[in-house]
Amino acid sequence: MTKIYFRILILFFFSSCISNDDSFIPGQSETGNQTNYPEIQYGLNDYDIVFQGINRYFNTYIPQNYQHEFSTSLLFVFHGFGGTSDYIMNTSNFNDISERENFIVVYPQGSSFWGYPHWNVGGWTNSSSADDIGFISLLIELISEQYNINQNRIYATGMSNGGFFSYLLACQLSEKFAAVASVTGSMTNETFNQCNPQKEIPILQIHGTLDPIVIYDGNSSIGSIGINQVLDYWKSNNECNDAIVVDTIDSDLNDNLSVTELLFDGGLNGSVVSHFKVSGGGHTWFMNNDINSSEIVWEFFSKYDLNGSIN
Repeated sequence: MTKIYFRILILFFFSSCISNDDSFIPGQSETGNQTNYPEIQYGLNDYDIVFQGINRYFNTYIPQNYQHEFSTSLLFVFHGFGGTSDYIMNTSNFNDISERENFIVVYPQGSSFWGYPHWNVGGWTNSSSADDIGFISLLIELISEQYNINQNRIYATGMSNGGFFSYLLACQLSEKFAAVASVTGSMTNETFNQCNPQKEIPILQIHGTLDPIVIYDGNSSIGSIGINQVLDYWKSNNECNDAIVVDTIDSDLNDNLSVTELLFDGGLNGSVVSHFKVSGGGHTWFMNNDINSSEIVWEFFSKYDLNGSIN
């Protein structure tokens, strides 16, 4: 299959899922001027495409205030190992935040590995052949042809395996992602050893000290490194200062949790590495009185684009 034929096949599957119109209308010209976008499909939309000969699936959420005339931020949200795009969508509540803040959300579905949906990040997924970096690169391109995406404001976050994958995107696609956030994820040894970001990239890590799966100090059984090593790597990449304690939060004295925010600031172009350390926290997308992961993630992302700090 030639590259051109493969491209046509991908576009056919994508456009046939988007609307009843059998034509595929590109979104932007090379100059960035708006041309003719297809009709806006507000709310939740389910799509499938063929990539590497495999059916791949993803959901998008288009807020009601979106208009083709204005470029819009794009947020990728990745589920954990064995999880689904629907589960992380319902858990994270990003759709409601997107309605308030007017950004587009994408929930991709991982391909099967050992019978479980996954993201290929090395470590326990090291024998996977899935080109998930290529898959996400393709989704950025295709969604940008359907909607007016601000190419300087594309972000990635995820839970567990999805957090690992967000770090992999920071390592391999730093030229496309303005910032990434991991909730209960880390970096595998393979991601860490092969990481090659082309620029600084703001990093947010939310992690529980009692996580039994992605253990805070590292877990050799899944090939993950410790959270402090992750933070040190990105602090060095971004040329940040040493960490300072910003705040300690314990709004609910009955939940055995407290949250300490650590910040490595002063990085290149205003970049930072931020860590919300959840003392007593386990392996979950934290949504409680002490910490709302989704609100923290979007507040963090809203401060940065590809050129650095917005303010």
